[in-house]
Amino acid sequence: MLCISKLTRLLLIMQKTIALVAHDHKKPDLIKWAMSHKAELSKHKLVATGTTGGLLQKELNLEIHRFKSGPLGGDQQIGALIAEQKLDCLVFFWDPLNPAPHDPDVKALLRLCSVWNLPVACTTSTADMLVTSPLFIGDDYQRDIRYDRDQINIVNVDIEIAADQGFP
Repeated sequence: MLCISKLTRLLLIMQKTIALVAHDHKKPDLIKWAMSHKAELSKHKLVATGTTGGLLQKELNLEIHRFKSGPLGGDQQIGALIAEQKLDCLVFFWDPLNPAPHDPDVKALLRLCSVWNLPVACTTSTADMLVTSPLFIGDDYQRDIRYDRDQINIVNVDIEIAADQGFP
């Protein structure tokens, strides 16, 4: 019979799944930030979009699950983790000054963070505060997720009524 120690159980509870994503012009910033927080990041399960994940894996020498490149579906794969409540935090250094062809994917990913009340950091300052927060580090914080089927149905009905009345 497998016996898991109290410490091991506590570490498993405290381990979070963190997604790391960066646009091309922001990849150096994310790598620099991740290097300065390597000790904390090493305690968690890390996932990333393709190219970003490869660069981080090389620099950090940590295990990182790599999804597809963002424009090729990686943003949606991370979005699916959010919707399935399998992600605890998103560090997404996106470039607001350089439009990308997959901007709708970026907007959808950030929208999912709001819908599911997922902590998201888009700058080094916010990412610093997030991963060093006692709430993030501790094991007793639970996100309040209040989105249920009834709310989704109400939103759909409101959209249908607006469409029937000629609103876009």
